[in-house]
Amino acid sequence: MDTYAVGFARPDRWSNGEPAEQAHPWHAVEAHRPPAELDGEIELAVCGAIVQIWGSQKWSRVGAGRTACPECARVTAKTLTSAR
Repeated sequence: MDTYAVGFARPDRWSNGEPAEQAHPWHAVEAHRPPAELDGEIELAVCGAIVQIWGSQKWSRVGAGRTACPECARVTAKTLTSAR
């Protein structure tokens, strides 16, 4: 099972009909069950954004792209430390 599902921010849902630009619409969402089961649900991303889950997407792929939320990428990054 993946640790993170992929969520897509939908600014059109709250922009009162005005065009809304968002450079980083893809977000990470903690998945406590398989992301495919979350498909279509509205959830809170790790950065605090409200997003809709896209169960067919993988955060490991989307999170590395230019349209991924930088804060979600930072929070989900695995930091390796050496044992001394």
